[in-house]
Amino acid sequence: MKKNYLATFMVLSFFSVQAQNEIDSNPYQKNNEVKLNVLAPLTGSFEIGYERHLNHKSSLGLSFFKVYDNTNNEDLNYSISPYYRRYFGKKYGAGFFVEGFGMFTSIDGKKIYDSEDHSIFIENPDVYDFALGAGLGGKWATKSGFIFEINVGYGALLFNANKTDHNIVNKIELNVGYRF
Repeated sequence: MKKNYLATFMVLSFFSVQAQNEIDSNPYQKNNEVKLNVLAPLTGSFEIGYERHLNHKSSLGLSFFKVYDNTNNEDLNYSISPYYRRYFGKKYGAGFFVEGFGMFTSIDGKKIYDSEDHSIFIENPDVYDFALGAGLGGKWATKSGFIFEINVGYGALLFNANKTDHNIVNKIELNVGYRF
């Protein structure tokens, strides 16, 4: 009787180890990502991000956005945006996702038009604020670690919106990156 229990225990242990090895050898299970927004240079800006996968379905990340040419981005100077994502795809950290994000921003203040000399005056040069928002998107990952991601998000400024010309923030990203 003891031999039957011992044999059963050994067989179950073998299958348990096999299943664990299959999980560990998942080629998509790499927990760190760096990525670059390829749309940002078209608007005179730069955006880079880092994402850390917590498990199969969720991750935390941080992105940094900086404007270097204010021709197209007249209001925003820079932003730092932490986020949490929940994935709904079958692959590790890929597929359709929803996200919640915060955004610390530096924005130009209200613009006042002077009709006498036809000039524009900015009331507050730098207004700092924090926004909360939500977004959605999709991510595709290859076995070799390259990622492609599209993401849109929408949020609202919380504290100093009355000092600027707008009270919303948005995210439009087309990211390429590498997972390691």
